[in-house]
Amino acid sequence: MQADNHRRAYWRKNIRLTGSLMLLWFGVTFGVSYYARELNFDFFGWPFSFWMAAQGSPLIYVAMIAFYARSMERLDVAHGFDESDV
Repeated sequence: MQADNHRRAYWRKNIRLTGSLMLLWFGVTFGVSYYARELNFDFFGWPFSFWMAAQGSPLIYVAMIAFYARSMERLDVAHGFDESDV
C-alpha cells in the first residue's frame, strides 16, 4: 500500500510540473503573439514582439526542456526511480 502511495505522489508531482511548463509554453507561444501590437518597444534594436518570435521563444523552450530534465532527474532520485543503478 505504501508503494502505491509513493507512486501516486511521484505522478502527482510529475503532472504538476508538466502542467506548469505547459502553461508557460502557452503563455510564451500565444501570449506574445496575441499582445504583439502592445509590445511595440525596442529590445536590442529590434521590436520586442519580433525578437520574441525569432529568438526569445526558442531560447525559453530550450530552457524549459533543460529545467524539466533536471527536475525529473531529481524527482526520480527522490522517489527511487533513478537509472544510475542499471
